[in-house]
Amino acid sequence: MLRTILIFGASAAIAASIPMVYQSNPRLIEGLLRSAVAARPATDTQPDVKLAALQDKPAITQPLGRKFVVEADARGHFTSQFKLNGRQVDGMIDTGATLVAINTSTARRIGLSLNPSDFTRQVNTANGTIKAAVVTVDRLQIGNIQLDDVQAVVLDDKALQTNLIGMSFLTRLQKYQVENGALLLVQ
Repeated sequence: MLRTILIFGASAAIAASIPMVYQSNPRLIEGLLRSAVAARPATDTQPDVKLAALQDKPAITQPLGRKFVVEADARGHFTSQFKLNGRQVDGMIDTGATLVAINTSTARRIGLSLNPSDFTRQVNTANGTIKAAVVTVDRLQIGNIQLDDVQAVVLDDKALQTNLIGMSFLTRLQKYQVENGALLLVQ
């Protein structure tokens, strides 16, 4: 099952990245995270990254029916302000990103303390393969939509200039869809 999800995610990421490559926007290209590939020792039998998996602790029931609309910017991207662990940050919603991806500066601002030894996972970005740390964001909020315990990766600031709100957030919503040039999020 995990293999199927990874293959599907990689295919979706490649397909979604083709139009963006032609935009020749270096800042955007540097910021894209296309797929997470877990690096694991040969003796490890547990998967390193659980894509859209339920967390070990029981989820807090959130009220359903919450909606938020993100208007597309001039380039057609869905950018907005989010709250990560109660701190306001800018980000772009990216259905091609398997996980929420934040840079190290943002991780520090939201209270995540990471050591160089935490960067053990290999992830593929538009700029190649780099090291990342897998973390859990306690709370991710956009408008009145709020999710707890969202899986994310942390990348170096040079590799990720724009925080990405990926599928580890979106798949936990009731729905997300583009309507009239805007992205509708429903919890």
